[in-house]
Amino acid sequence: MNVNEAIAIMKEEGHKYTDKRRDMLQLFADESRYLAAKDVLEALKPTYGGMSFDTIYRNLSLFTDLGILEATELDGEKRFRFNCATTHHHHHIICLECGRTSHIHHCPMEAAAVSAPGFEVVDHKFEIYGYCRECRQTEAG
Repeated sequence: MNVNEAIAIMKEEGHKYTDKRRDMLQLFADESRYLAAKDVLEALKPTYGGMSFDTIYRNLSLFTDLGILEATELDGEKRFRFNCATTHHHHHIICLECGRTSHIHHCPMEAAAVSAPGFEVVDHKFEIYGYCRECRQTEAG
């Protein structure tokens, strides 16, 4: 996913294109990690000093509903990142310190016999949390 694809999705779904939305999307395009609403506010504050958390949360919710962003919860806080551009099924490892992600190309559901009478699995999410090399080195240093 990139900013132009995200804007096209917004327009196709009948949502307004604004500079604030473009700048929010650009922030996610520039980062390869999950961002919290406070990260978005901090990054956009110099340009949009009066931007509120309500505005940020509304747009994060819209972008998630449109499939532009994906969400997870880290340390009890919802965080967001651009939806993966890959079309193959995969999962993520996520650094608890910086929020960077990497793909896991093996799906644990392939090995798990998940079944329950009358239940049809239609989707699943698998994430592994830990600390990346850079954050571990910073901590040790």
